[in-house]
Amino acid sequence: MSKIRLEILGLSSGQTQSGSFALIMSERGGNRRLPIIIGMFEAQAIAIEIERITPNRPMTHDLFRSFLDSFEIRLVEVVISDLREGVFYAKMLCVSEDRKIEIDARPSDAIAIALRMNAPIYTYESVLQEAGVILEDEPSMEMENEEVSYNPSPMTLKEYSDEQLYQFLNKALEEEDYEKAAEIRDELGKREKKRRR
Repeated sequence: MSKIRLEILGLSSGQTQSGSFALIMSERGGNRRLPIIIGMFEAQAIAIEIERITPNRPMTHDLFRSFLDSFEIRLVEVVISDLREGVFYAKMLCVSEDRKIEIDARPSDAIAIALRMNAPIYTYESVLQEAGVILEDEPSMEMENEEVSYNPSPMTLKEYSDEQLYQFLNKALEEEDYEKAAEIRDELGKREKKRRR
């Protein structure tokens, strides 16, 4: 299965859940984005490393890096490997002198450690197809000469047509509301799975 390299585009504070953040990953050389909803502490750990801030005492991810370094274990790569029922899964590939180990991890933790170890971050095409959103240059909110209001709630998303949801998705991306974009993307993904059955 071919892997696609990802880069961190940024962090956006969650607009629908207090204390949540959207970590926006970008496909290298492409226009697809992969928004992952993470908690406040994980967002802080990632932001600290992006900004190259040195905390007074080691944070958990710094401790993990020191542990790997002390035992001469190298983090080769992180792969966001799966998306099941709206939850992302990740694997960390580590190697030592005589062993190769794959460790299951939450994407937020794996990415925070990858940043500290200068390890590349990947995902699979299947994950990007299911959960990725395409950033278009000029999203249109017009539908049959009628303005579509943008404020769908997760409870009512199923009431809208695919075309309306794609319009909402473009508007959410335009407004950098990545949490709402992820909810809309999940609803579209559920519909696509039903059509395949």
